[in-house]
Amino acid sequence: MSIRLRLTLWYSGLLAVTLVAFGFLVYYVVYHNTMQDVRHKLRSEADNMGYDFNIGNFTQTPLTLRESGELGRDQMGAQLILYTQDGKGVMGDQTSFLLQNNIQFPYPDQKHARDRFVKYKVNGHPFYVLEQSLYLRGSDKVVALLQIAAYTYKEETLFSQLRTILLLTGAAGLLVAFLLGLFLSRKALRPIEQVTEAAERIQSGVDLSIRIPGNSQDEIGRLRSTLNHMLERIERAYNGLEETNIAQRRFVSDASHELRTPLTTIRGNVDFLEKIWADSGRQSGGAEDAESAGASGRALTIAERESMSKEAIHDIADEARRMSRLVNDLLSLARADAGYVMDMERVELKSLAEEAARRAAFLPRTAEWKLGSLDALDGVWVKGNRDYLLQLLFIFIENGFKYTPSGEVRLESVRADDKVGLIVSDTGIGMSREEVPHIFDRFYRVDVSRGQTPGTGLGLSIAKWIADMHNASLEVRTKLGEGSRFIVWLPIDFSEPPECDIIEGTVRPELPNRET
Repeated sequence: MSIRLRLTLWYSGLLAVTLVAFGFLVYYVVYHNTMQDVRHKLRSEADNMGYDFNIGNFTQTPLTLRESGELGRDQMGAQLILYTQDGKGVMGDQTSFLLQNNIQFPYPDQKHARDRFVKYKVNGHPFYVLEQSLYLRGSDKVVALLQIAAYTYKEETLFSQLRTILLLTGAAGLLVAFLLGLFLSRKALRPIEQVTEAAERIQSGVDLSIRIPGNSQDEIGRLRSTLNHMLERIERAYNGLEETNIAQRRFVSDASHELRTPLTTIRGNVDFLEKIWADSGRQSGGAEDAESAGASGRALTIAERESMSKEAIHDIADEARRMSRLVNDLLSLARADAGYVMDMERVELKSLAEEAARRAAFLPRTAEWKLGSLDALDGVWVKGNRDYLLQLLFIFIENGFKYTPSGEVRLESVRADDKVGLIVSDTGIGMSREEVPHIFDRFYRVDVSRGQTPGTGLGLSIAKWIADMHNASLEVRTKLGEGSRFIVWLPIDFSEPPECDIIEGTVRPELPNRET
């Protein structure tokens, strides 16, 4: 059974109980007031009804009823029951209204006579009768019973019509309420159906951009708003996951490509070494010199084999270093993806920059290395990891040397409020505006440099991670053909260094007790 039908049935059931209770209340009030009025009129008629009889022998002098003119004969009548010595009742007198209509009410025996109101139906006609006991004067003996009846056809017709009206209106109201409840529950639960439809469409993978329409401020509206926010977050997470998967596949593909190149070179040189040293009488076919030697039929001398071996070993060493750098870069990026947290301490920035400048002078380069002013770093401390900050500077410096075939690479500093900037600038090939947003992507290399300069395209990605870990920002200014300028903005640490280290507590030796 659906929630819509259950809500309608609950609502209709409560309404039915309410209507029944209301109908009973209305019927009771109308019935009680109407019959109370009839009872009042009957008592008033009884008080006005005259009767007398002989005190001695009342059975020989019948009691005479006098009709009251206060009410019409077609509405009210009376009869008198006399009791004999044995307690049996006999008819004493009747008003003309009862005589003319041949109406006679049943009457109880003397021992059952008492004052009461009772309903009788005679010849299909309804009557409401007041029975009033009559006593012998000066005694408590019941000698007669006076029955005054009101013809209640109009009242009974009113009650019947009222019951019919209450029944029909109650049934009609319940039917209308049921249909209206179905309509209102459908309208009220429409947002739930929309939520279900959206969930089914999302489950089928049709479209994650689905949102539940509506802008009401009720409970359903708040649920709709909450679900829309949740769907928005799910969509962002799903899209982010898709982008991550795409980037991961591209990363694995690029890493495989970068690793395959040095491995191919190493394997080729190893095969070449095996061939030239396999057998002194066997001609090697792995190198150009060996091929020419084999073509002339001359065996390679030991000096020639040693020279070729040194060249192959040199190539193997270069490729091994290249692979080592690539693996280290991949390890750094793997740490970044795994949420690696660096150990931080207060670092004096000027000494760090001077050390980076001193080491940079020994890097292989074709451009001139210049050290600009570092006065902005005087007395400046930052919170960070010294080794990683050095690596960050070296990445920019090495890139400057790599992409500056002629000209200069410069390191200098600048300060702005609570931040200090380390500037690495070059006069190299530069970059176009379209390439700048992608330079921190993994394995990305500008089109101008591809195939012309060695590298893996991971350096700037690592630099971006190190900067993020230090709450630093990177600023890039570049122009194609004129060079690039990288600025690392680091927040200054203004905390006071501790004057002394905390000495760890030690257990003091117990001294022997002295006798006084």
